[in-house]
Amino acid sequence: QVQLVESGGGLVQAGGSLRLSCVASGTIFSIDAMGWHRQAPGKQRELVATITSGSTNYADSVKGRFTISRDNAKNTVYLQMNSLKPEDTAVYYCNANVATILASVRDYWGQGTQVTVSS
Repeated sequence: QVQLVESGGGLVQAGGSLRLSCVASGTIFSIDAMGWHRQAPGKQRELVATITSGSTNYADSVKGRFTISRDNAKNTVYLQMNSLKPEDTAVYYCNANVATILASVRDYWGQGTQVTVSS
């Protein structure tokens, strides 16, 4: 059993910053890619950023404003969000590709954290 728990969401004014965190716990052997997605009301879930051991990838809409990082010792992924815009308002979900100690490999998702940016 693997759980991902996000934190750090909230209400912020346009131009402000937030830092999201996501901790993975449970029967983890190793974690490959980790990432953040978001879903705004009435829209499909979209990729925000991903990180592997050697690279990062960002949606065009957040490049230069958001930074993804991870602490492998803590099984944690972060998303530093700067220069926030009202269109960044969404529920943010973290995900991780996890190999468990039972030798299964699959993607796991967190429950989501709300980010609201006021104009």
